[in-house]
Amino acid sequence: MSQKSFAELGVSKEAVRALAARGIDTPFAIQRLVVEDALEGHDVLAQSPTGSGKTLAFVLPLLENISREDRTPAALVLAPTRELASQITDEARDVAAARGLRVASVYGGVGFGPQIKAAKAAHLVVATPGRLIDLMDRNAINLRNVKVLVLDEADRMLDMGFKPAVDRIVSELPDDRQTLFFSATLTGEAGRVAEAYTVNAKRHVHAAEPGKIAQIEHRFLEVEHEAKVDTLVAELRETDCELALVFVRTRRGADRLVKRLDRHGLRAAAIHGDKSQGQRERALASFESGRTRTLIATDVAARGIDVEGVTHVINYDMPEDREGYVHRTGRTGRAGKTGIALTLVLADQAREMGKIAHGLGIESPFAAPSHGGGGTATATRQGRSSRSGQRRRRR
Repeated sequence: MSQKSFAELGVSKEAVRALAARGIDTPFAIQRLVVEDALEGHDVLAQSPTGSGKTLAFVLPLLENISREDRTPAALVLAPTRELASQITDEARDVAAARGLRVASVYGGVGFGPQIKAAKAAHLVVATPGRLIDLMDRNAINLRNVKVLVLDEADRMLDMGFKPAVDRIVSELPDDRQTLFFSATLTGEAGRVAEAYTVNAKRHVHAAEPGKIAQIEHRFLEVEHEAKVDTLVAELRETDCELALVFVRTRRGADRLVKRLDRHGLRAAAIHGDKSQGQRERALASFESGRTRTLIATDVAARGIDVEGVTHVINYDMPEDREGYVHRTGRTGRAGKTGIALTLVLADQAREMGKIAHGLGIESPFAAPSHGGGGTATATRQGRSSRSGQRRRRR
């Protein structure tokens, strides 16, 4: 594929200047794949890994395909979490301002009043499904003028049980809208929903480049349950551990781990669904600035976290499945930088962890290496580690 510039893809001069002011001059692969088709008004199905630049891939054509004269809101982006909605809004704001457009976020955890006021005036609304339904029930938002719909991380929205809400939202939109559907997978339920929501869509699959995959070093440590905290503390005190994103299974476990780390003299913050939006934003801001070097997160809360410079992703609790592992570890080793993904594995989890690693072509001490594995494995009695180099009828 030719290395077209944003201007050659059809992006307006105003938007190109806004991107250049942020130091963004060269489109990523997913942007080169998607932008032209989306600018031409086609529905798009896009499969792309975390950290691939997909947000701009839909933000740019979306903002080009609406105008300041359109009745509001003229475009809608649905995202599974507050954090992702907030980040999409931040990503869109500069380009939107350059084109004379207004952007607003709609998500739970904050008061209705300011959100309703902002959403009514916004050309682009970025929303989580649940809060948007709340506004619809209050007759506080009218979706009949939406020209462009984007579903971001659609697979995760389905996993989180948002399909009934999304179905209801989509039923309120014009049939002749443009739909851009972004997902980590386009098979199974996500694929069926994608086909139902789109018409004659252009399909693009962007696989992580081998060079990008090799930027993550995968490590596995078999530990006793009683030794998990001490093992984590030792890893966090490594001199090369600058910013660590630690994944746990439950909200209560996240808060408990923050307290345990504090007793070891390590400052950490937790981010999960029981935290208020203000608490989550402060924790994320402290992590991004480096004031807090360790962020403890549940899977749902961490969806959409895109922090530059995360050196370590640590699975304190093992992920449930292969997709969860990819989602978590994709938060490091980004933008050409190296990263370390460490998973703490209890003895009774070794077999399942081996299956996950094998399915991803990662060599681990818990299963025979796959033919595509590129690492070596070592094992000891105390711990084990592995290292390896991203128009039909609509409903």
